[in-house]
Amino acid sequence: MSENEPTASPTGWVADQARRYEESGGTAGTTIQGAPCLLLDHLGRKSGQWRRTVLIYGRDGEDYLVVASLGGADQHPLWYLNLTANPEVRLRVGPERFTATAEVLAPEEKARVWPGLVEVFPPYAGYQKKTSRDIPVIRLRRDTPAAG
Repeated sequence: MSENEPTASPTGWVADQARRYEESGGTAGTTIQGAPCLLLDHLGRKSGQWRRTVLIYGRDGEDYLVVASLGGADQHPLWYLNLTANPEVRLRVGPERFTATAEVLAPEEKARVWPGLVEVFPPYAGYQKKTSRDIPVIRLRRDTPAAG
């Protein structure tokens, strides 16, 4: 495995779905409970190694939105902590692969997009009620190729 090759999630079903998604070229494993999902490759803040997870996403214009819910747990998911340390990520959305930059939404922007995210995946509403932490929403903005 090369240093740019991502390590699979330690969560079995996530690793299985990510493998199916990647091996199919983005034509299989593209939903979770009927909601659209993407592959997120992120750099480990401690290891410096690429990691891969599968996340449900919503859209805001051209940008992708992901929710750091961890099922309503009281701690943030590790991928979120990695994004806050290293916001440069790699995405696969269906058959397309590209790099993007992650940005945590400010409270007023989260309030604007939250209803649409709950529409995409209704359990999010219950997850927020289940925890006292504010569940972050992250914007993934496609990088624009350098003019050359």
